[in-house]
Amino acid sequence: MTKIVDQFREAMHRAALIPPVVIEGDGLLHRFYVEGDRRGTLNGWYCLHLDGRPAGVFGNWKTGLRATWAADGRCMSTAERDAFAKLIESERARAKAERRIEQEARAAEARAEWNRAQVADPMHPYLIAKGVVPHGLRQAGSALLVPLFDVHGQLWNAQRIQADGTKRFRAGRAGGLFSPIGDLCDPARILICEGWATGATLHEESGHLVLCAMNSGNLLAVARAARSAWPGAELVICADNDRGTPNNPGVTAATKAAKATGARLLIPEFPAGANGTDFNDLAALRRKEVA
Repeated sequence: MTKIVDQFREAMHRAALIPPVVIEGDGLLHRFYVEGDRRGTLNGWYCLHLDGRPAGVFGNWKTGLRATWAADGRCMSTAERDAFAKLIESERARAKAERRIEQEARAAEARAEWNRAQVADPMHPYLIAKGVVPHGLRQAGSALLVPLFDVHGQLWNAQRIQADGTKRFRAGRAGGLFSPIGDLCDPARILICEGWATGATLHEESGHLVLCAMNSGNLLAVARAARSAWPGAELVICADNDRGTPNNPGVTAATKAAKATGARLLIPEFPAGANGTDFNDLAALRRKEVA
């Protein structure tokens, strides 16, 4: 049976999924850590049975990978596929329920920290460096707390920003969450950006509601959530212009979000030779010119 397990392991490698050290051929679904994912997560999964004609399935919950395998390259029977499909869907539901319980627990911790925190000091070094005011942020010790909400106003997480600009998220839910700056009541126009300081600048210069997605990978989820929650509002995706990074991930993600939700797209343009990537950087350049 060692040869069969090795064949199954090789199939996982060909699908760019690094298998766990030990593979059990017991017909049960097993989850495992995928290299590069956040520690503690178990996004990889597989099921291998060795009875009769060996066959199995494997995949990655995070990427959506799902592949079947049968010994010696033969096709899996319809009955085998159906049995595996039922097992996978059952495990998917169980994993989703587990994630929800974990997220709820982490959210409770984030809310407790937020409730204990003090109103942010307007003279906090990060706020001074970025040239913005707190806009409702709170402070725990020397760290600013940036609250992350869903469209229902539920606080799920928080980002901590240290005086030197170091940023760190709490463990827990992140996708689709945002930090709002401005009036959430029936907005006519909503600006969606990446970082909080960028959002603060956009709000201070425009007066419009801003939703800070915190990173480029979350722009699409936040834009979709905003489109659903405020269907009558004009959406504007305000990109980070990562012109010094291959494929400009900021503009790429913002363009994707804008196209998917019918939003406008704004990209900061910088003078030749100037540093910076976002609208906060652009505002800092304008302040220098005035000075």
